[in-house]
Amino acid sequence: MKIAIVDDDASIRAVLRAICESEGHEVAAEFGDGYVLLDYVMNHHPDVVCLDFNLPGANGLELLSSMDVGANHIAVVMITGSDDPELRGAAANAGAKGFIRKPFEQQQIVAELREIEQTQRIAAQAAKAEVAEPMAPASAVETSPPPVGVVPRSAVIVDDSASVRLLLKGILAEIGIRIVGVAASGHEGVETVRKTHPAVVCLDVDMPGMTGIEALPEIRAASPQTKVIMVTGNASREVVGAAVAGGATGYFLKPIRPAKVEEFMKKLLQLPVA
Repeated sequence: MKIAIVDDDASIRAVLRAICESEGHEVAAEFGDGYVLLDYVMNHHPDVVCLDFNLPGANGLELLSSMDVGANHIAVVMITGSDDPELRGAAANAGAKGFIRKPFEQQQIVAELREIEQTQRIAAQAAKAEVAEPMAPASAVETSPPPVGVVPRSAVIVDDSASVRLLLKGILAEIGIRIVGVAASGHEGVETVRKTHPAVVCLDVDMPGMTGIEALPEIRAASPQTKVIMVTGNASREVVGAAVAGGATGYFLKPIRPAKVEEFMKKLLQLPVA
């Protein structure tokens, strides 16, 4: 993978370069601040950006929010000395694919890079499948009468991030779960579930308009036997409590980890374990 490193500490940049290159990756650029990062990203399209949070000028979270990582297919690993869970959640919701706290060990960086390689492979396969068999929008799906139960081994994905939707589609497809609908908002998600009655819904918490927490009771009312899994970068007591109170079965924490999603879904839907 082609990697850019952004950190105002030259010694940390050197360590990150050595680790990345030891894994066979190309370190294409290093920056001590974020002033030129956005221009670099737009013109050179790195696969990964290792991004320090505390930088001169704009901080890492501000840069992450400006990068449009989903549209540009960039995996950002946020690196910080802070252990603030709100910062971690904000970074995940802004699209970070990894979060590492300083001081870090080599194996942490290696593990994050391997996770990113796996997620990029899965997302690329899902994108090819989507081109080959595009999914009809929710408005085009005919409303069906409520079944006795739910459609076995089926899922609806509700998330305002196109990259998260694509990754989850790829992960679920790999374990034999059929995607019967996708939605980018809470309102659209409720409509899609009402029409398709899936076995499970992956429901983002933080969406504009109707949030996942607000959509949850409507989804449960539309298809009572559908299991709802919340997707969030913020696993605070308040969020988890609201999800449980609304009838959610569990949650996935962003950034999405394919192996954890697969393990959870296989147990939830009683799928064969390889």
